[in-house]
Amino acid sequence: MNTDRTIRVELGARSYDVVVGAGLLAEAGARVAPFAPGRRAAVIVDETVSALHLPKLLEGLQHAGIEAHAIVLPPGEGQKSFLGLELLSERLLAMGLERRDLIIAFGGGVIGDLAGLTAGLLKRGLDFVQIPTTLLAQVDSSVGGKTAINATTGKNLVGLFHQPRLVLADQDVLDTLPLRERRAGYAEIVKIGLINDPAFFEWCEREGVRVVAGGAGSRDAVTHAIAVAVEAKARIVAADERESGVRALLNLGHTFAHAIEAEAGMDGAILHGEAVGCGLALAFGFSVKLGHCDASVAARVSKHLAAAGFETDIARLPGGPFAPDRLVEAMLHDKKNEGGALTFILARAIGDAFVARDVSPDAVHTFLRELH
Repeated sequence: MNTDRTIRVELGARSYDVVVGAGLLAEAGARVAPFAPGRRAAVIVDETVSALHLPKLLEGLQHAGIEAHAIVLPPGEGQKSFLGLELLSERLLAMGLERRDLIIAFGGGVIGDLAGLTAGLLKRGLDFVQIPTTLLAQVDSSVGGKTAINATTGKNLVGLFHQPRLVLADQDVLDTLPLRERRAGYAEIVKIGLINDPAFFEWCEREGVRVVAGGAGSRDAVTHAIAVAVEAKARIVAADERESGVRALLNLGHTFAHAIEAEAGMDGAILHGEAVGCGLALAFGFSVKLGHCDASVAARVSKHLAAAGFETDIARLPGGPFAPDRLVEAMLHDKKNEGGALTFILARAIGDAFVARDVSPDAVHTFLRELH
């Protein structure tokens, strides 16, 4: 019985489906064929995913009559750079890709971001498909069209909005994920409940540990969690594609997280989802500090995050110690800032997040200093 879940991201002529299910790699050729009229595709993949899953994807594409060529990149955040963008662009151009051809991003968030940005720039825009292979990418970075590389001053500062034509979230590939990667993805799932769905957060309190653990007995919980997260993000993206309003709420915890990642060196010492997990706890703690939220609410959030395996004490995160002045300096480069003030996503309660556009850097510095 087909148990696939299809979620539509409604963006007018640029609308697309996110398909959540099992066995999607084998079906990928038939599913992407409508978006590859030239019958050619370039598959962008890293070495880790290539070794585990690339043969099955290539076989599926071949069965659909699509001539596919893989470009295999080293793993890691270091690929999201100007050099990485240049090298990938040159390799794709050397393949002779035309506008009727397709780029397939096959991997986690790094591959999705880099391949999506390159697709958006190459020949002023080629179509691309996302086939995310990490839990984090399936619930977050593959949906919504954000593509970017990092700059020396911070994460994801050079990019554009370029929506995929299709997203295939194959549950089977998650079986090969290490526990650490599963936990990192869970941060973006629980975030949805904290933003505007308190009932889903309660579900996460009951089932989140199963989602993180994975395994045959958790498939139903994982599929449900992914579908809820994608449906929530699809609604938000449809309402605010370019993050001028409600979409900013999806950055709950991310201002802290991006600063932590930048200071940790973006070298794998801390994963994005690990930084977000700590960032969510910090966002609620900062909300308490500013008088928006009750301390018992922040304690409840931190308790669940800790139960899921996140380190919520910034002083104990890998890649530290993190000096408050350095973190605030990194935050000053955040894309959401306006008029010299910091923009944060804060919370009044679980499921009641809001955008604060006038946060004083001094207030953030004081909060971070008191944590040490």
